[in-house]
Amino acid sequence: MIRTRIKQLLDKAFAQGVEQGLWSDKGAGKFTVEMPKREGQGDYSTNMAMVLAGIERSNPRQLAEQLVGLLAADTGPIEKVEVAGPGFVNLFLKPEIWQQVLVPVLTQQEQFGHSDIGASRRVMVEFVSANPTGPLSIGHGRQAILGDAIAKLLEATGHDVYREYYFNDAGRQMRVLGESTRARYRELQGLEFEFPEDGYQGDYIREIAQSLLDSHGSTLSDHEDTLPFTARAVEMIFKDISGTLARMGIVFDNYYNEHTLYADGHIDNVVQELRDKGLVYEKDGAVWFKTTEFGHEQDRVIIKSTGEPTYRLPDIAYHREKFRRGFDWLVDVFGSDHIATVPDVMAGVTALGYDSSQVTVVLHQFVTLLRDGRQVKMSTRKATFITVDELLDEVGADVVRFFFLMRKADSQLEFDLDLATKESHENPVYYVQYGHARLCSILRQAEEKGIVCPSLAEVDLSLLTQVEELQLFKAMAAFPSIIEESALDLAPHKVIYGLMDLAGLFHSYYNKHKVLTEDLELCKARLTLVLGIRQVFANGLGILGLKAPERM
Repeated sequence: MIRTRIKQLLDKAFAQGVEQGLWSDKGAGKFTVEMPKREGQGDYSTNMAMVLAGIERSNPRQLAEQLVGLLAADTGPIEKVEVAGPGFVNLFLKPEIWQQVLVPVLTQQEQFGHSDIGASRRVMVEFVSANPTGPLSIGHGRQAILGDAIAKLLEATGHDVYREYYFNDAGRQMRVLGESTRARYRELQGLEFEFPEDGYQGDYIREIAQSLLDSHGSTLSDHEDTLPFTARAVEMIFKDISGTLARMGIVFDNYYNEHTLYADGHIDNVVQELRDKGLVYEKDGAVWFKTTEFGHEQDRVIIKSTGEPTYRLPDIAYHREKFRRGFDWLVDVFGSDHIATVPDVMAGVTALGYDSSQVTVVLHQFVTLLRDGRQVKMSTRKATFITVDELLDEVGADVVRFFFLMRKADSQLEFDLDLATKESHENPVYYVQYGHARLCSILRQAEEKGIVCPSLAEVDLSLLTQVEELQLFKAMAAFPSIIEESALDLAPHKVIYGLMDLAGLFHSYYNKHKVLTEDLELCKARLTLVLGIRQVFANGLGILGLKAPERM
């Protein structure tokens, strides 16, 4: 990568400065190399002088001038160097350096942007983990796509990724689900029924009850045990959830059942281990975990006076089992409603002797659907919320995936249905995918005219000197860094931003410059550029699980 080459030049200049006594070696590895966002600030910029000034208690601009002198002695790819602001050093590269970015793009092809920085580090990504109490809501949909994109980015950067869905099939919500289904089962027969005060609403509960009536008749009418009702509900709801995930192209390596934590004794074992460490006590009939020992303001109940565990206890036990399975990094993708329990679970992990720094929790905000500028609140079919299936039916999987990834996870997401259905440049997913389709169209037109794209060895890339062409080269050169940064930060939205920037640059270029010109050598050079841009589009879309259409 070009950025790596520039970093090596700066490291060399830094080392020379240490040898010449210009500064000490205390600043090694502490400065950054970035691509400035504004025109005129260079192709790359470094804060080395300002970092050194803080360490050496020197004038940053004076240090910056000394750095410029060191770089001038070994320019290599550098055309000029300038000092800017309080001590930034801006580096401008020779055009031919940018033109050469097409070499790795077109030789690595679908592997361009992929790397091995993960070094086969074993990562478990847990996501969705929705209770099997109803269809997936759009909030679960955002989490599903966010988690899947994070997993794909980690795989693209050399991590050994394992996808897991924590199946909450135990606890109070399962009992309420069974009671809700039994009530509807009796209602369908015209019998008296008592619907739970906080029972699960929606037509899907009636559908489950009807299936029980179809298969068992009235034999369960006086059944006090909710087990058969819960079992059928879980079976049908999970089938529904699995179908929704399949529509989004999401596949898990494992579904971990919560009930096994109870059946295998892990819950009792965790409580006993915490008790042995003096970290639990009983008060008001409940069992409390001393989270104050870990800097929290108050202790937390882990077993209620009714004998039922709170969510914290099975979550602590589950995380212990994750560590026991030998993962190096645990990534949890949760809704923002988990914000209060996460610190308690991390305290439990620490209390059990595990390193909570190996756990990264990504909390996402909720989704608001808009139509005609107004919030859409009710589902027409399933329940009191909009389901992912309804959204997929209306706008399609690619649009749903793209829109859910457009914002940072911790940002509120407004999903504009009117915008999502537009086939125009206003629609960001259309804007990006149309860029790829337009590139494919150019290549088809060239083929129809009998113009054959030459090999890299035969094409004259030095002809590509237009400002817009250099901008496209820079965007392609930045792509591997964007993928790495997005993976390590667990931030797929950065790839979306990169693709949208690339689309903007390409559409602007297309509107100003003809690719299929009468100058055959220039035409071939520009077709090579088209091949490169198309490859980056395809790779970026593919890493996020999006299609790269050839026609639109």
